[in-house]
Amino acid sequence: MASLALTLKEQLKAERQAAIAAFQADGKPERLLAKLRQNVDAALIRAWQTFALPSSAALVAVGGYGRGELFPGSDVDVLILLDSAPDTSLQGKLEELVQLFWDIGLEIGHSIRTIEECLTESAADITVQTALLEARLVTGNRKLFQFLRDRYNAAINPRAFFEAKTLEMRQRHAKYEDTPYSLEPNCKESPGGLRDLQVILWVAKAAGLGDSWRRLAERGLITSTEARQLMQKERAFKDIRIRLHIHAGRREDRLVFNVQTPIAESFGFKTTETRRASEYLMQHYYWAAKAVTQLNTILLQNIEAQLFPQHGSPQPINERFNEINGLIDIAHDDTFETTPSAMLEVFLLIAQHSELKGMTARTLRALWHARFKIDSKFRKDPANRALFLQILQAPQGITHALRGMNQTSVLGRYLPNFRRIIGQMQHDLFHVYTVDQHILMVVRNVRRFTMPEHAHEYPFCSQLMANFAQPWLLYIAALFHDIAKGRGGDHSQLGMVDARRFCKDHDLSKEDTDLVVFLVEHHLSMSQVAQKQDLSDPDVIRTFANLVKDERHLTALYLLTVADIRGTSPKVWNAWKGKLLEDLYRVTLRVLGGEDPSDHELKNRQEAALKTLRLYGLPPDAHQRLWQQLDVAYFLRHDATDIAWQTRCLYHKTDSERAVVKCRLAPIGEGVQVAVYIKDQPDLFARICSYFDKKNFSILDAKIHTTRNGYALDTFLVTEPAFANNYRDIINLIEHELTQLLESQAPLPPPSKGRLSRLSRTFPITPTVDLRPDERGQYYLLSVSANDRNGLLYSIANVLAKYKVNLHTAKIMTLGERVEDVFLVDGPVLNNARSQIQLETELLEALRV
Repeated sequence: MASLALTLKEQLKAERQAAIAAFQADGKPERLLAKLRQNVDAALIRAWQTFALPSSAALVAVGGYGRGELFPGSDVDVLILLDSAPDTSLQGKLEELVQLFWDIGLEIGHSIRTIEECLTESAADITVQTALLEARLVTGNRKLFQFLRDRYNAAINPRAFFEAKTLEMRQRHAKYEDTPYSLEPNCKESPGGLRDLQVILWVAKAAGLGDSWRRLAERGLITSTEARQLMQKERAFKDIRIRLHIHAGRREDRLVFNVQTPIAESFGFKTTETRRASEYLMQHYYWAAKAVTQLNTILLQNIEAQLFPQHGSPQPINERFNEINGLIDIAHDDTFETTPSAMLEVFLLIAQHSELKGMTARTLRALWHARFKIDSKFRKDPANRALFLQILQAPQGITHALRGMNQTSVLGRYLPNFRRIIGQMQHDLFHVYTVDQHILMVVRNVRRFTMPEHAHEYPFCSQLMANFAQPWLLYIAALFHDIAKGRGGDHSQLGMVDARRFCKDHDLSKEDTDLVVFLVEHHLSMSQVAQKQDLSDPDVIRTFANLVKDERHLTALYLLTVADIRGTSPKVWNAWKGKLLEDLYRVTLRVLGGEDPSDHELKNRQEAALKTLRLYGLPPDAHQRLWQQLDVAYFLRHDATDIAWQTRCLYHKTDSERAVVKCRLAPIGEGVQVAVYIKDQPDLFARICSYFDKKNFSILDAKIHTTRNGYALDTFLVTEPAFANNYRDIINLIEHELTQLLESQAPLPPPSKGRLSRLSRTFPITPTVDLRPDERGQYYLLSVSANDRNGLLYSIANVLAKYKVNLHTAKIMTLGERVEDVFLVDGPVLNNARSQIQLETELLEALRV
């Protein structure tokens, strides 16, 4: 038996390698899948014949193997079918047989059942029922197998099977966030993937409607064109899955980042100046998945109509559309052919009528086939332009309408430049959506600011939007803000040109056009100022105020910026970024109103801090001793609440010989604030960072201040997922351990080389260091960019301490997997060109992993 196992194993291995080599030469996935299945069939038959099994038994292929397809890394699922329960002798033989299957190198999934057991299991488990639906006899008793087929077909309930499989599909889609546009999709399980195609064929076969795309077309459930498209998409997904299995050397159905490039290159895609090879592959994948999702909806509705006939009578909406059972239906088969503008009107009606839950299969199919009529003539028609604006101006249903238009390719046809970014990936390490999905997410976020049911999410944004006239202008800006991604050049400038042309074509006023164009051109400006520049510097605020010019532009830019950052990734937005943006908005608004930013802010913050101190019951002059040691910069860089808290902690310890470390929950509701007061020392910042590095805390913000009496007053905002659960213990621990560390004067530990995430390893950023004098020539601005990792800030601080560079402020900006930090520094070493180069070189080395 051992020699047979070895012979079959070597034979299967050689045949597999030959089949894969043939596939790599001819690129025909169906031929490879069939050949692998035939090879395994032959090996199983030979193994079966080696045992003297009863003539009444049968070996049955089930699941994908039963369907006649075997991918290079797939399991081989078999059923050993018996006419009665096995005795001890037969049970022993069957166990030896299954062991032989394993010994010849197959990943076997097996079951041993009688027909009654098969039917019982099938009735209780939809997975077993589905596997038996595709059962195929490999060898053994044909009559027994046919008896199973007959009993199974008589027992299956097509309606119950349809409901179970569609529910299972919805659950699977929810697991993959209901989108085919995941940046690392599963080509088998993700929405729009192979499994969705299999579901259609399963429910159709169970209902007796056909078991192939050609048969479904013959039954009138799909057209011959749709059948051809489905066959093409199925072939494309099979091709990708085969290549994934071959590349991984095992079953692997996910197009994870590190395999996308080699898979793309195996298809012949090449990296160009503007795009990676993987981006071309993924855009083809998303277009295919989008088509499958669309056709899947049409087909399942058609099959459902066959199984569950609806008897509702059409209710006229207008001469072109009716409502049937909550769905919008075209009044005539040729509605879109004779009245192409109805392709926009249908989405306007869905937005206007909340009772309409979608389109009938007939409407979807007609729309799918008529979409090519959206051409240059269509786009220039004033009636169509007015319809598109009406959709954006609708009081409800805008996001739903735009997503439906994108799914049916109407949006990409109407806006050709939008069509170019459908399915386009963004490897900037903080966008987790394709460009088109990010844009629609931003539109959704802006839209939510107008909806009372979402007012609790971002109350300040909702308050501003409630007083903002023509919010639909923001939706246009959101549609165009990233529309020029991937063309090469500055996408803000290129998108601005597209936006201006759209506004002109759609007869927007000069004032409205200027607002939209401004927003597209400057959609990154507010986040860059808030997160990279010193908001305590009056000149920074004045420059930004000059950019926005008036309150309407400021408010519009603020709302778009919040929506944009929130639309990049769930990980990128945090309360700290929200506070920076809101602070910038409020201080800029006051400047636009004629106030001087420095004088007003200083007086305002001191008065507010004193009011808070009186609530604590401190003596009226308790603050003076500490405040005499603080300069204007301190008051402009700290909130009134922070000033009051630090004063309360330090007013009686201004000459303390010991380190003072105080912590509290951050008022923004996220993270912990840490204040350190100690006699100044050269490597203090690095020493504090080393502690946070050891604890794996993320530093969101750092403010460095030196008092007139030579003390350092440094504050940090740090976060870590566990803070929310046991913050009291963590606060006590930080105060105790950090105090001990600062008083120990132990040498600085070497920085840890934190591990990069898988995404960062696949798309590494070339680290950059930029050191230049500030506008006044008083300090230097040090800007660094690199892949994020634990301990990165301490690595930077360690180099600065080595060169005795003094740190005044640190702006920490984390964008998903990328960091862009800005430091305000000074020190004698910066005045020497050679020393500067040495410092920058060491910083670059510290940023690399």
